Amino acid sequence: MTRPRQLADAPSLTATVPRQLVHRAAVAETLLTGWRRVGTDRFTVTAQWPRAHGLHVSSDRSAYDPLLVVETIRQGGTLITHTEYDVPLDRQFVLQRFQVTTVAGKLGVGALPAEPEVELFFTDLQYRGRHPAAARYTARVLRDGERVATADVAFTCVSEPVYRRLRGGRTPDTVTALPVPPGVPAADVGRALAADVVLTEPAPGRGDRRRLRVDTAHPVFFDHPLDHVPGMLLLEAARQAALLRTGGERSPNAYDAVFHRYAELDEPLWIEAVEGPTGEIRVYGTQGEWTVFECTVGTVAR
Repeated sequence: MTRPRQLADAPSLTATVPRQLVHRAAVAETLLTGWRRVGTDRFTVTAQWPRAHGLHVSSDRSAYDPLLVVETIRQGGTLITHTEYDVPLDRQFVLQRFQVTTVAGKLGVGALPAEPEVELFFTDLQYRGRHPAAARYTARVLRDGERVATADVAFTCVSEPVYRRLRGGRTPDTVTALPVPPGVPAADVGRALAADVVLTEPAPGRGDRRRLRVDTAHPVFFDHPLDHVPGMLLLEAARQAALLRTGGERSPNAYDAVFHRYAELDEPLWIEAVEGPTGEIRVYGTQGEWTVFECTVGTVAR
């Protein structure tokens, strides 16, 4: 007789943290499983990466995308800000800079979901009253005790009334995104589905500038309604622009992004990629007369 599988033979029972603490609506997009304080302004966050994901696992299910690391670190910082620094849940987080470097060859998908640990160190905490209004943190991502990524993140957080004043009354209910134009072939940007393509072909008379495709029905980029283009969509645009610029011969493994202003849903946003002096790809996102974000993308040979 076959012995029933016992709990001792199976992975430890695990639940995700409350999704509200990482600003996600879908439990399926909540990557974190726990946290603990390990010192003054130092914390360890645990996560689980699924073996299959509609966006952040390669189509052949062999590797995790570096942007999954970015989302894990983002969620980690948000979680700690709420739980350890008592920032209220109604605060709006405004990303200023996100620098991350992943170690090539260390993001393979295994026989079980990966369970990385993220070591976070908060610095430059700036308070308004009892709650932080801005902070910076560094992150080190470990997988089975081995470093797979490092990051440096800066952000601010504002109350709902202040955010609404900053947004001039714009809300998800009052802002309508532009129609989504056709995109480049999905295979050209390492995606299996056309719905995950975020760039168009170059516009006539605009050189290599491509328009950002903003699909507010996308279940990952728009996990919940927003009044602006999210930072993760802008980073995906940088990823796809780098792949197009290198002809698919190199894969992004590092991002250094600066977010200058909100990217609006109801205005065209143009993405341009140029090669830097040492081979890095510099990506610029412009809207009207403004540069809304810029990102230096590091790549490795595929």
